[in-house]
Amino acid sequence: MTTETTCLSSIWETDEVTQRFLAVHGRAADYKKLTPADLAYYDGVVEVDLSAIRPMIALPMHPSNAFTIEELNANLEDILHACEQDVQKLIGRKDVQLDLCSKIENGKLRVDQGVIAGCAGGLYDSIYEAASILKGHTGGCGDYALSVYPGSQPIMMELVRTGVIGELMASGATIRTAFCGPCFGAGDVPANGALSIRHTTRNFPSREGSKPGSGQLAGVALMDARSIAATTANGGILTPATDIDYDPTVPEYQYDASSYDTRVYQGFGKGDYDALLKFGPNIKDWPEIAPLGDNLLLKVASYITDPVTTTDELIPSGETSSYRSNPLGLAEFTLSRKDPEYVGRAKAVQAEENARRAGAGDAALLAKVNAVPGCEKLSWNDIQIASTIFAVKPGDGSAREQAASCQRVLGAGANIVTEYATKRYRSNLINWGMLPLQLAGATPFGLGDYVLIPNVREALKGDLQNIKAYVLGDTVKEFELYMAPLTTDERQILADGCLINFYKH
Repeated sequence: MTTETTCLSSIWETDEVTQRFLAVHGRAADYKKLTPADLAYYDGVVEVDLSAIRPMIALPMHPSNAFTIEELNANLEDILHACEQDVQKLIGRKDVQLDLCSKIENGKLRVDQGVIAGCAGGLYDSIYEAASILKGHTGGCGDYALSVYPGSQPIMMELVRTGVIGELMASGATIRTAFCGPCFGAGDVPANGALSIRHTTRNFPSREGSKPGSGQLAGVALMDARSIAATTANGGILTPATDIDYDPTVPEYQYDASSYDTRVYQGFGKGDYDALLKFGPNIKDWPEIAPLGDNLLLKVASYITDPVTTTDELIPSGETSSYRSNPLGLAEFTLSRKDPEYVGRAKAVQAEENARRAGAGDAALLAKVNAVPGCEKLSWNDIQIASTIFAVKPGDGSAREQAASCQRVLGAGANIVTEYATKRYRSNLINWGMLPLQLAGATPFGLGDYVLIPNVREALKGDLQNIKAYVLGDTVKEFELYMAPLTTDERQILADGCLINFYKH
């Protein structure tokens, strides 16, 4: 929940549930009561009566697009039509559409798939109650299907021990391994045009695995596990759990660590520095990353005007998973769903930088640099070439650093944005040596333009405001960039080229 609200940190009051959880996991001594003091002061308060919350649904394609299921069912056509329009604007393609209104049958919404999974939905209590709701019911043998992913191996073992897994299987549910797969498109990818209801964390565009660039599109709506079970019991007709009579009693969870004890290597404090790492052919080292040059020439390799750009759009998750130990292989997928030409453009800029370093810089381009006031005597030895993307508000979503590292290994040197969606994406840019630049006002450059930032290393030592930059074209256009405050270490990381280089020093 902290992550989804883009907060940097959160403090939670502890209670008997916290105490019981720690105790059952063998950590009773770690429990401490944490509660606000009587005179605690808050900058602002949002007070929510949890007992008054009704089952809700977050429609495609954002967790904030939320309604109570009752409200949605009472206004199906209006809400779904508005959702279709929002999706169309977001996808930006007339040939790819998500038709939700066609799923209305006799005034009710029929969904195509149900998933209870991972860190959000795969909890013992949630799955146990879902099984209670489904007892004596089935989702049928039509198009609708339910998959259940327990959140951990011990949870799976306890659900097996209590017979819950057998009950779910008897109701027609497919039981998967303890894996977060469907949340990021690595399992149960919905059919083209399908609507999947899921107790997972996110429903950003294409996160579930569809590829609009290939004419595919599916929608994910986020719901609670109990209402997904109620919908399943009703044959795929959207139904809140409050419409179902069932016994909500859940036996105390019994934690069995044997699956970890017998399989997970306990290596803390027993490091063997002489042990050799085994590298398969798809496991690659990180390429060398150069320190920041004195002057930086950026070429805009992608220009994104969407209100928000998610990390799933910056680097898809599902189909790329097998490349997570291959930096250059993974980078081939960068922006593949949002801007398929980006990788080729970025590689072309990287080739320019390689040519410059080899002493074969473009003379005509250098002449444009020399046309900038104060840069008349610069040579290619003084200038570093890198690519950049422009985006309005990038970085919403998960904290995966690949959203930044993939740009970096393709030769990116910065992001230029109006604002950053999350602090963690900005931090990832910094750790990978890319300047987290921001722009106030109109954008003076476009796709393919060169932007020169003279004396950029010196700018890192200053107040980071009013950084002079120049668009190189038939004429030179001066404008200003800025960076939000940076720590001393962050400034040095950027100067060194990346956090890896910083640690070397």
